[in-house]
Amino acid sequence: MKRMRIFLLVTALIATLPAQAELSREQALAALGSANAAERGDGAEQLARSGTMPDVEALLDALRDDDERVRVLAERAIWSVWLRSGDAEADALVRKGMDHMEAQQMGAALDAFTRAIERRPDFAEAWNKRATAYFLLGDFDQSLEDCDQALQRNPNHFGALAGCGAIYAQREDLERALDFLERAFALNPNVEGVEIALSLVRHRLGKTGRQEI
Repeated sequence: MKRMRIFLLVTALIATLPAQAELSREQALAALGSANAAERGDGAEQLARSGTMPDVEALLDALRDDDERVRVLAERAIWSVWLRSGDAEADALVRKGMDHMEAQQMGAALDAFTRAIERRPDFAEAWNKRATAYFLLGDFDQSLEDCDQALQRNPNHFGALAGCGAIYAQREDLERALDFLERAFALNPNVEGVEIALSLVRHRLGKTGRQEI
C-alpha cells in the first residue's frame, strides 16, 4: 500500500503547488538544462502542470540531476504526465480508482481502472494502476499481464518494470527479476526499494550487475 500512498501524495502535491509565473513548454524544457538548480526545478514544476508524453524524455534525464530537489520534482512531473491521458473522464476514473485502492476497496478500484481502460485502451497508466491493484490482491499473473500492457504503451514506465521485478523475485525467477529491476533502475535510480532489491537479487545470483548501471 506504500506505493499507492506515494501516487496519491504526488497528485496532492501537484494540486497544492504554489502559484508562479507560467513558463511555455519551450521555456520549461530549456530551464531543465539550466546551470541553476532552482531554474531546473522550476522547469520540472511547470512540466508537472502542463507537460505531455514527449517531455518525459527530458524529465528522465533530470532523474540523475546533482540536486536532490530537482530529482524529486522531475519524478513528480513524470507521474503527473503519465496520469494525463487527454481524456478527462478516463483520468477521473483512474483518480477514483486510486482513492478506492487507498481505502482498500479493491473491487471498486478494479472496476474504475477497467472502465478507464475500456474508454482509453492506450492509457498506459490505467493499465499500471490496475496491475498495482491486482498485485495488492495477490493476483500476480494478472498483475504481470497488465504490467506488460502498460509497458507496451510506455516502455519507459519504471514503476511497471519494478513491479514485474518484484513479482519475479517473489517467484524465485531471479534472472528475470534481475532483468526487470535493472531496467527500472537504469531509467530511475531513485525508485524506492529498487536498489536494495537489486543488491539482494544480485547477491543470490552471484552477479554484480550490468556495466551501464
